[in-house]
Amino acid sequence: MVEAGIDRVLIAEDEIARTVRRLGREITACYAGIDRELVVVGLLRGAFVFMADLIRVIRVPLVVDFISVSTYGDGTVSSGALKVAMDLEQTIEDRDVLLVEDIVDTGHTFSHVIRMLQSRRPRSLKVCAFLDKPSRRTCPVAIDFCGITIPDAFVCGYGLDFAQRYRNLPYVGVLKTD
Repeated sequence: MVEAGIDRVLIAEDEIARTVRRLGREITACYAGIDRELVVVGLLRGAFVFMADLIRVIRVPLVVDFISVSTYGDGTVSSGALKVAMDLEQTIEDRDVLLVEDIVDTGHTFSHVIRMLQSRRPRSLKVCAFLDKPSRRTCPVAIDFCGITIPDAFVCGYGLDFAQRYRNLPYVGVLKTD
C-alpha cells in the first residue's frame, strides 16, 4: 500500500534488499585484506536505515560512527559553510573509512564532508551512496559504491524524508507534488 502523500513507489522493498546485498558483496571484496576494522561512517539523518542494513551484509570486521552536518544557516538558502552538528567519536587517521550516504543530489554538502574527512588523513576514504541523482549534480562527487541511479524526482522512504516524515516507509517513493 502506498502512503498518502506519495505519488508512486519508485524502488520496491525487494529491489532495495537486492541492492544492499550487492553493495555488501562489493564492499566486502574491496576491504577483504585490511588489517584493522573498517570504520563505517554514516551521514545523519538520512543514511541510518540504509547503513543499518548495509553493515549486516558486509563481511569484514568493522566499527560504526556517525556525523551530522549542515550547510544551512538560519534560513532556507545554503550559507556554503559546513556546520558540524555532531562529529565522529573516534579518530580516522590512518584508518580505512567508508562514508555512507542515503542520496547524493547536488553534491555540495557531501563534497564538503569528504574534504573534511580527508583532512583527517585516513588511510583510505571511499563513498557508498544508496541513491545517486546525477542530473542534479552541481559539484563533482566520486561514488565508489553506488546503489541505484534515479531520475530527478523528490523521493522519500527508507530513511529519506520530507519535513521529517516518511523515513519509516519500507520502499522509496516519489512525493506528490500537488
